[in-house]
Amino acid sequence: MKIILLEDVKSLGKKGQIVEVSDGYAKNFILPKKLGVEANNKNMNDLKLQKANEEKIAKEQLEAAQAFAAEMETKEVIVFIKAGEGGKTFGSVSSKEIAAAAKEQCGMEIDKKKIQLPEALKSLGVYEVAVKLHPKVTATLKVKVKEAQ
Repeated sequence: MKIILLEDVKSLGKKGQIVEVSDGYAKNFILPKKLGVEANNKNMNDLKLQKANEEKIAKEQLEAAQAFAAEMETKEVIVFIKAGEGGKTFGSVSSKEIAAAAKEQCGMEIDKKKIQLPEALKSLGVYEVAVKLHPKVTATLKVKVKEAQ
């Protein structure tokens, strides 16, 4: 019997896959637990429509991420940090502070977890910080670290 999986089933397949299983396994395990449905014409058409919809949504998310990345490339965020004599800083700039400054100065909502700092920003200057917006889109944001007055 052919089954369309509605959820991932260990040792059988992933969600959305069409698999061939024995009649007993399908009737006694897969169908009662709603892990899959029989692969008839109606369910096959539903699966095609669902996959087309998922592809459309994924494409829209990719385009939105690319547009946001292009906008982000033009922006610059200024973060202030306390510094002592000779430009020696106290502490470092975190991704949380960069995200808060981006929201305040540019109106951009950036998740602090998506900001990828190679190391902590512990000195004054201008840095290029990578922001992973989408699995296929990574933007760079200019961060200026200045001394707080």
